Amino acid sequence: MTRTTYYTASTLDGFLADEHDSLDWLFVQHIEEDGPMNYGAFIAGIGALTMGATTYEWIRAHHVEKGEAWAYQQPTWVFTHRDLPPIEGADVRFTSGDVRPVHAAMVEAAGGKDLWICGGGDLAAQFAEAGLLDEVCVQFAPVTLGAGRPLLPRPFDLRLTELARNGDFACARYDVVGPRAR
Repeated sequence: MTRTTYYTASTLDGFLADEHDSLDWLFVQHIEEDGPMNYGAFIAGIGALTMGATTYEWIRAHHVEKGEAWAYQQPTWVFTHRDLPPIEGADVRFTSGDVRPVHAAMVEAAGGKDLWICGGGDLAAQFAEAGLLDEVCVQFAPVTLGAGRPLLPRPFDLRLTELARNGDFACARYDVVGPRAR
């Protein structure tokens, strides 16, 4: 059964990036490549992924425009309300609107593998609100920012299913129960 996972890193106070979309806090942390909940094992089971425009633009600016290849072999849907430049040779599909039809297309493209909500938090929240997000897997770094892009910008109930340490990170996996009643 195809599962949809929001797999990400966060500061201890729940931010993905600072208020300038910087991830500088992340790249100074130690993580074991083969440790618990590692990226290599995770990405091996992914058949399709999606991200928001800010994540896409960050990857372009910090990797692709510096000469690195697009990191994903899987088809990638980018949610955006503006025209963004494509990446030559990458299977990137630009979209907007409701996440439900995109999720269905992703499931079909994934060929039985899982789906990754790569970022950001608002996009993950849209999938969760639609009942399409199965789990959240977060590597919490020992740093706080005080402000920035939130892990999840709206309230949800989650159930802890796994907890581990990988280098400097406290790694946690949660099942998504659903939107939190207000």
